Amino acid sequence: MVSLVRRDGPDLSARQLAVFLTCYLQEEGHTVRGLAAELNVSKPAITRALDRLGELDLARRKVDPLDRRSVLVQRTLKGAAYLREIRSIMGETSTVAKKETETRVVRATRRAA
Repeated sequence: MVSLVRRDGPDLSARQLAVFLTCYLQEEGHTVRGLAAELNVSKPAITRALDRLGELDLARRKVDPLDRRSVLVQRTLKGAAYLREIRSIMGETSTVAKKETETRVVRATRRAA
């Protein structure tokens, strides 16, 4: 998380990141109503998060042509690139953490011997 905050790019709140990841890591077809129910927050909270994601071109909203009362959330190319960046950062962090854990285990084993 620190790497995400320190890098040059979009700075998302926890709620905005949760909405973003839900839209990009689960099957498509998200609606404002569905996101609110899934994340257990109000529809206005989802709308505010989507406003920010829309400003950053990480997601966009579109009225459902089959049900004009429903608003669909769509992925964007910039959002897909951002997800790749997050995955890369998380992968690097995981590798570093694994090496640090292995080093600690080796040191503890040496001390015990």
